[in-house]
Amino acid sequence: MADNGNDAKQTLTIRDNRTGREYEVEIHEGDVIRAMDLRQIKVNEDDFGMMSYDPAFTNTVSTRSTITFIDGGKGILRYRGYPIEQLAERATFLEVAYLLLKGELPTESELESFVRDVTLHTYVHENIRTVLDGFRYDAHAMGMLISAVAALSTFYPEGKQIRDPEVRWEQIVRLVAKMPTLAAFAYRHHRGLPVVYPENELSYTANFLNMLFRIGGKGYRPNPVLERALEVLFILHADHEQNCSATAMRVVGSSEADPYSGLAAAMAALYGPLHGGANEAVLRMLQRIGSVENVPAFLERVKAKEERLMGFGHRVYKAYDPRASIIKRTADQVFEVTGRNPLLDIALELERIALEEEYFVSRNLYPNVDFYSGLIYQAMGFPVEMFPVLFAIPRTVGWLAQWQEMLEDPEQKIARPRQVYVGADQRDFVPIEQRG
Repeated sequence: MADNGNDAKQTLTIRDNRTGREYEVEIHEGDVIRAMDLRQIKVNEDDFGMMSYDPAFTNTVSTRSTITFIDGGKGILRYRGYPIEQLAERATFLEVAYLLLKGELPTESELESFVRDVTLHTYVHENIRTVLDGFRYDAHAMGMLISAVAALSTFYPEGKQIRDPEVRWEQIVRLVAKMPTLAAFAYRHHRGLPVVYPENELSYTANFLNMLFRIGGKGYRPNPVLERALEVLFILHADHEQNCSATAMRVVGSSEADPYSGLAAAMAALYGPLHGGANEAVLRMLQRIGSVENVPAFLERVKAKEERLMGFGHRVYKAYDPRASIIKRTADQVFEVTGRNPLLDIALELERIALEEEYFVSRNLYPNVDFYSGLIYQAMGFPVEMFPVLFAIPRTVGWLAQWQEMLEDPEQKIARPRQVYVGADQRDFVPIEQRG
């Protein structure tokens, strides 16, 4: 029923065979009907009305958005209309952050002002260090980061004024600025090293690398290839439409919670291995395979459903993930500096066979963004527990853009899905001595 360029009515006619009645439902944006329009379909007037059942929201539209466009069948990803390939090649991360948050690429003066504002907010209150010091030496960096971000809401209570655009923007800038600092502090705690404070003359990614890896009072300047590689990875991870964590941000934000609490919830969703932990799973898979010679046997076990092929396939993409091809090129540049990761040959052989065999091609099992990113992070010296943290830093921008858009959308209300109750009917309470 999509628009075919003719004069056909943009409606859907639904016949209820239980009653013989027909209902005409309007079609919006090409192929979308409003779920509430189904409520008119009833057998009796006192019925609640028809609902749709969609576990995991695999075919449910929850919002209209202008932020990120994905065409999974064609392998297209655009931020605010700009192809991800162009942004990854030519933009800085803070340019992309401004684009996602403001809707347009910044002018030179707008970018200077934004960078200056972010730079002024990179430091965190010293009491946040007390929060982090309370964790065990082996605490996972992502768990520490989630807790630190949630704690920020107590340092900035004005963040609850979510309907004030100026106050809201200040919290957005604070979070973009402080995420690398908090992440670096968590990393240094895990390593048993003293924290390194921000050096604001450095770029966003160079400052982050400095806070992670500087030892003693020696000056630290990252290799420009590695600095740019991290910037590209940050750009590729900045937003990805209505995924699990963005949905968590929107759902929590719909209650009018402050952005720090909403961001902590989004990060908790990202912490799950099915979302932000996939690149770690790829590394563990490659290590388990062990050598190029073992790849064919491993893939046979995948076909026999005895193994899972991590880093291939995607809920949205039915073609090659456009981010994966960019990361693959970036990996080559990184390995020229760091040396070749011995797992790369295994990864390349996996990809070669998977892209040639009908079994994998017919199931749209193409490499996704997670397949090569873990190899790059490992080569740059990041431990695996930092992988979801490295995802969360840039995705903060996307979460905040989604949150802001949700607040400004007059159609949005507090999230409250329906359910179909399938439990016991009414029954009477039985005293404990009479049970069993």
